[in-house]
Amino acid sequence: MELKVKTYAEYMAQGEVPEILFWVGCAGSFDDRAKKVTKAVAKILQAAQVKFAVLGTEESCTGDPAKRAGNEFLFQMQAMQNIMVLNGYEVKKIVTACPHCFNTLKNEYPQLGGNYEVVHHSQLIESLLKEGRLTVSGGSFKGKKITFHDPCYLGRANDVYEAPREVLAKLDAELVEMKRCRTKGLCCGAGGAQMFKEAEPGNKEVNIERSEEALATSANIIAVGCPFCSTMMTDGVKHAEKEAEVSVLDIAEMIAHAADL
Repeated sequence: MELKVKTYAEYMAQGEVPEILFWVGCAGSFDDRAKKVTKAVAKILQAAQVKFAVLGTEESCTGDPAKRAGNEFLFQMQAMQNIMVLNGYEVKKIVTACPHCFNTLKNEYPQLGGNYEVVHHSQLIESLLKEGRLTVSGGSFKGKKITFHDPCYLGRANDVYEAPREVLAKLDAELVEMKRCRTKGLCCGAGGAQMFKEAEPGNKEVNIERSEEALATSANIIAVGCPFCSTMMTDGVKHAEKEAEVSVLDIAEMIAHAADL
C-alpha cells in the first residue's frame, strides 16, 4: 500500500478541510522504532478512508517533557507556538499515538486557548472497527497470548482502559492481564521526563519490574499504546533475554498487520 500523507497546509491550499489532524509527536517523527507505529496509524487511517493530515515541519514538541521536568516557562512557550498553528488552521479534531501528547493537548492546552477534540489512536481505531470502516482478521495473532500494558497518561490520567482492550479483542487472541493493570497499572519507568535522565539509586529499574510482570503472564506479545512504554518494555524483554520468544508491539502495528495493510 502506497502511503500518501498530506500536510494541513496542502489541504488548505486546495480549499479542503481534513476530517482529522494526526499529531505525530517527537518520538513518532524521530525515533526509528516509533516511526513504524506512525506509518501503521497512517495506513489504518488511509484504509478506513479517513481524510487526515499532518502538520509536518509546523509541528513542534507539545512541551510535555519540559512541564514534567518542572520548566513551566518552556512548556508555555512550546504550547503557545503549537496553539497558534492549530488555531490558525481551525483544527477541530486531533488523533495521536502518544498518550503524553494526548494528555497535554487534551487537558493542558485549553487553559492556554487551545480547545480541540483529542483522541488516542486506540480510541479512533475502536470507533473505525465499530463503524465498519475497518475490518481485521485474527491472522497471525489467532490463538496467541497478549498482555496489554496500560500507559499512565492513557489509563490512570484519562480513564481510557476499554478502547485498547476492545481493539485487541478483535484479533482472536487470548488477552491475559498482569497483576497490576487498569487503575492499579504500574508505570513503564519513562513518564514524568524520567526517560531523559539517569536512574536514581535503588535496587531495580522500574522497567525491569514491569517487564517481569508482563513476562510472568506467559504472553507471546506485550501490547503497548505509547512510544515510551514501547522502548522501556522492549529494553526489559532484552534484559530478560526473552526477545526471541516475546514481541513488544503497538496496537496500531497489530491492527495494520491484521488488516493486511
